Amino acid sequence: MNFDEILCLIGGFGKFQKILYVWICLPQIFLAFHMLVSVFTGAVPPHLCRSTWPSAGAPGSSNFSLLTSPEGLPKLSCRVPLNLSGASIGAGHPTAHCQDGWEYSTEVFQNTIVTEWDLVCDNASMNNVASSIYMFGLLVGAGVFGSSADKYGRRIIILINLAIQAVFGVAAAFAPNFYVYTALRFLVGTSISGVIMNAFVLGTEWTGSKQRMLAGIITDYFFGFGYILLAGVAYLIRDWRKLQLAISAPGFLFICYIWVLPKSARWLMANDRKEEAWELIRKAARMNGKPLTEDLPMCQVYKTEEKTVLKKNYSFFDLVRTPKMRKQSLIVFYLWFVNVLVYYGLSLNISDFGMNIYLTQLIFGLVEMPARTITLFTLNHSRKISQLAFLAVGGTACLLTIFIPSDLYIIKTVLAMIGKFGITASLSIIYVYSAEVFPTVIRQNGIGMGSMCARFGGVLAPMMYLLRAISPQAPMVLCGLCPLLGSALTLLLPETVDKPLPDTIEDVEGSNLRSDSAVIKYSKSRTTSADSLVPVEPVTTPRRCGEYLQRIHVTALSDSAFV
Repeated sequence: MNFDEILCLIGGFGKFQKILYVWICLPQIFLAFHMLVSVFTGAVPPHLCRSTWPSAGAPGSSNFSLLTSPEGLPKLSCRVPLNLSGASIGAGHPTAHCQDGWEYSTEVFQNTIVTEWDLVCDNASMNNVASSIYMFGLLVGAGVFGSSADKYGRRIIILINLAIQAVFGVAAAFAPNFYVYTALRFLVGTSISGVIMNAFVLGTEWTGSKQRMLAGIITDYFFGFGYILLAGVAYLIRDWRKLQLAISAPGFLFICYIWVLPKSARWLMANDRKEEAWELIRKAARMNGKPLTEDLPMCQVYKTEEKTVLKKNYSFFDLVRTPKMRKQSLIVFYLWFVNVLVYYGLSLNISDFGMNIYLTQLIFGLVEMPARTITLFTLNHSRKISQLAFLAVGGTACLLTIFIPSDLYIIKTVLAMIGKFGITASLSIIYVYSAEVFPTVIRQNGIGMGSMCARFGGVLAPMMYLLRAISPQAPMVLCGLCPLLGSALTLLLPETVDKPLPDTIEDVEGSNLRSDSAVIKYSKSRTTSADSLVPVEPVTTPRRCGEYLQRIHVTALSDSAFV
């Protein structure tokens, strides 16, 4: 009897699992806070050189309107006229760099890291670099805490990362300078990966196979709830240090997880700690109202299967060694990259759409819910059409925003919202689709590489807005064209719905490669006695396909540290 069959006996999603998901989902709200708080803490308010208005003292709010009005002078944000008379402010007059710093509008924000450390004009790119370094922390944390959890267990790694998140998140609110702030945010980013991956894995390892996908969607909803809630918290707290403290300090309440968060019985079994595992299993059975009277025989069926099937050692190079596999792998890697690039490209730069930043954040958060829900219905009909359709919707909507005048900010925001809807749905689909495209023998390698490409997309997303120096429309052009290219490339991928999972590269490549492989295998088998041949059962029956896909889908989601 394997662990999934034991879960069926004690209840795959009973009271024990529901309580567990409460503990797992609560941190997701704070993960959303940390992922998106830079929208507000790193916001750039209107600003003017201090010496621009010597006759009137500090510039008033009416002077800031000169930066954005149709006849305005946006260059005054970074330049000061050499002739300080009022008549000299205009085209054709000489200017110089700001000498005495800047005055910032406090109409929307009391202060931000930009106003405190003057991250404007020549230093404006440092704000984007800080966001990219935070995203790079996600990448580092995924590598460090993913492997650590396999060695030391899910629970202890979750507890460590919750502590890191709280301690360094609070410390960031007291950072004395920009460089210390960036370093502390990087450490918070590493902890985000550790919590996202291992909390999800801990939940799925305790959940029955039929409920795993639905349980995964529940955690996504809590991330979306955090997305929405952040708009309200940031609206009430306009000081960046107080806001950073408000989203970090409650993390110390998770100290109670030392007593309430259970270990993974599946992990304990795999690491030969059977007594602890059975104690937890009996506890779960009692809470679910299905107590076990005696220990049941336990065997690791999947480990046996893997040892039997994976006779050859495969590597990342096998993803691109053969022509058809190479084409499909490169397309899937690009889809992972572009989905995360555009998702965070839109999420972290909502101030560009011209509408109230708090209302835009609320709308973008609300879009998360239906976007993730609709994929539950479309995936059952077609993986391929769902993927390319949502990419096309997202890309087209983003591209249309460049044709909308800045004064029609409501239309621009609606189009951006539609773009966010499409990309969010597409991002949910790629998890399942990529797991079905790769054959069994290199599926883990393929999903791991795809996840790595996604993280690089997250690192580059904040840097994308440096293209505004070339053209103000350049970032949205990129957010539009990249998904449209991905939509077109998806046409080259196979449809996988209701199809058996491919087991080998030969299954993907077709009859020619299979024939060549068969000849090689036959020539080798002539030196092997018939008694030593062990039949290998492929993962092709509907029941085993479903079970295997559930396991690999869980791995795909746990590998992602972004959504």
